[in-house]
Amino acid sequence: MGEFDFPRDFTWGVATAAYQVEGAVNEDGRGPSIWDDFCRKPGAISDGTNGDTAVDHYHRWRGDVDLMAGLGIGAYRFSMAWPRILPDGTGAVNRAGVDFYKRLIDALGEKGIEPWVTLYHWDLPSALEARGGWANRETSGAFARYADTCFREFLGRVRNWITFNEPWCSAYLGYRDGIHAPGRKDGTAALAAVHHLNLAHGMAVRAFRDSGKEGRIGIVWNPSMPRSATDRPEDVLAAEMAADRDTRMFSGPVTGKGYPERYLAAAGAKLPVERGDLALISAPVDFAGINYYSEGLVAANPDDPASPVPVPRWQETTVMGWPIVPEGLRRLLGAMATETGGIPLYVTENGAATRDEPDPADGLIHDAARIRYLGDHVAACARALADGVPLRGYFVWSLVDNFEWSFGFSRRFGLAYCDSATLERKPKDSYWFYRDLIAGRVDPR
Repeated sequence: MGEFDFPRDFTWGVATAAYQVEGAVNEDGRGPSIWDDFCRKPGAISDGTNGDTAVDHYHRWRGDVDLMAGLGIGAYRFSMAWPRILPDGTGAVNRAGVDFYKRLIDALGEKGIEPWVTLYHWDLPSALEARGGWANRETSGAFARYADTCFREFLGRVRNWITFNEPWCSAYLGYRDGIHAPGRKDGTAALAAVHHLNLAHGMAVRAFRDSGKEGRIGIVWNPSMPRSATDRPEDVLAAEMAADRDTRMFSGPVTGKGYPERYLAAAGAKLPVERGDLALISAPVDFAGINYYSEGLVAANPDDPASPVPVPRWQETTVMGWPIVPEGLRRLLGAMATETGGIPLYVTENGAATRDEPDPADGLIHDAARIRYLGDHVAACARALADGVPLRGYFVWSLVDNFEWSFGFSRRFGLAYCDSATLERKPKDSYWFYRDLIAGRVDPR
């Protein structure tokens, strides 16, 4: 193999999330979600927008499938909206919601694109949040029932299932920091949410195994294995503590290692773990997804060992303010291969927000910065493969510019540009670059 060769069965794809692209929040029986509610809070979204329409994928999905087919991808990772399938989180199935996803999946199949379905990408039904949300253990059981509903409804259509996308964000940003839905600032609730999200994952895996259905099931994390600012023992320990808090609180119980006692002791944190929970959470998964955008750098906090402090960086940043560290992806993949015991890994999100506007001269979007970012990170994936990492696929975030959570529409990650006035899609230069990279016509760098 050459330096940048990938196996023939390597999976190339793109990814989106329901609330960020679908819109149609009040159509065809969909119930409200915590993100619908959060967007109504003054100041919650930086540009004052919401996902009511998003980029109207609910009505424009046929054109979006054609966009995917033009890339030559083999897989599309998307999420199903829990409140579109079970409007109140429990109870009767909303047939219109199920039928929408069936039409989408069937259209993907006609183009030879494999659906990779994420069951939860942050849009908890509002009715469940009213009963405590992820701080309430009962939400775990509700999720397991929702997951089982999806397994039954999409039998024969979906082979690759993902339980959760980035439970770190749901627990910490949503319940501790208040900058994501549901917008709570409660440390105790956040720790409860950590455990109940992990528990819900285990329950869903059990439901999948008990169903006897063919296919695979895994989970997607946004793991952080930051580097230490110096080689001083206190900074090295700080980096490990950050990895405990931001990665092993989620990967540890899933991989059978339990929660990181070092961090729990330093933070004085207690989790609502009941008998049998850890055995349930550690049911084997078939793969793990890794979302990567940047690598952290931390130093010791003399006032609080459980809270390492980020330190200044020298690298160029994306519009999100995140340093661009391609080699960090190689390091992270190697670390997660060790953490997970060598199960198949997929880069399930990787991409960059850049300043994208049509060129007045030709009307095209020349996003050279994104092309460099993607090329450098795909090259890092090639080096990880050469290191022996069991990497099996790579998904770009995202197919099209969309609603970027608390940033609204002020950040563009798409391979395709979405005109804010017309919602029409236009491929950027990076779209054509990714097409050629998949086809083997260009090297990543």
